[in-house]
Amino acid sequence: MELSSVILTTGGSVGFFRLVNNVVGTLSMPESASRNAWRWRNYFTSFVHSSITAIWAVMCFFLHPQMAEDLIETHSVFSHALVSLSIGYFIYDFLDMLVNQKLSQSWELLFHHVVVITCFGFSVLSCRYIGFGVVALLVEVNSVFLHIRQMMRLAGIAVGTLYRVNSIINLGTYVVFRINTLAWMTRWLVLNRDNLSLVAYTLGSVGMAIMTVMNIILFCRLLRNDFLKKSTRENKKEKEV
Repeated sequence: MELSSVILTTGGSVGFFRLVNNVVGTLSMPESASRNAWRWRNYFTSFVHSSITAIWAVMCFFLHPQMAEDLIETHSVFSHALVSLSIGYFIYDFLDMLVNQKLSQSWELLFHHVVVITCFGFSVLSCRYIGFGVVALLVEVNSVFLHIRQMMRLAGIAVGTLYRVNSIINLGTYVVFRINTLAWMTRWLVLNRDNLSLVAYTLGSVGMAIMTVMNIILFCRLLRNDFLKKSTRENKKEKEV
């Protein structure tokens, strides 16, 4: 894909997600969420990106299965466009957080976005490792439920059956599509060390190390907030009875 096409797709993506954010701002929102309207719009826009990307990533391997056999050289225009679109989203979200949120509250995500933009940018410009990038985007399957959780909490409905079901699905998909995927990608990097350039191997290794640490921390937070705290409260109630 030519550089002009990459710029067009990425730039169009930035504009699209900005438009989504603006449209969400015109819609009604839960009363509790209206107290932090920016965060609600940000979560909803992230949910839209995750929903599109999760389906798109799965379709990439379904329509072009040979890409799974060669994650370095083999790819389609469809998969290249997906990675380019995601770069646009992460650029948009980086700027949105930088403008609307304190650095002390967002530095982890900002750092995450810089790493992703760098790795994906190298991939789309070199037209290599696109398959590896699509595998990385499979984590967005979990992000769909993660963003639903965030919006439910912001809307003040972090209790009840619906929230509980989403929490279980969220944790299950977290293990399958985040932890397992990152572990598989790390293993792939190690096994294919001789087939990778120094730049690609360095970017991949540093990126995987950072993502692994961040995802383990987030997993512990989810487990504590959605399951362990509730169990602790229930045990206290039983003792009181």
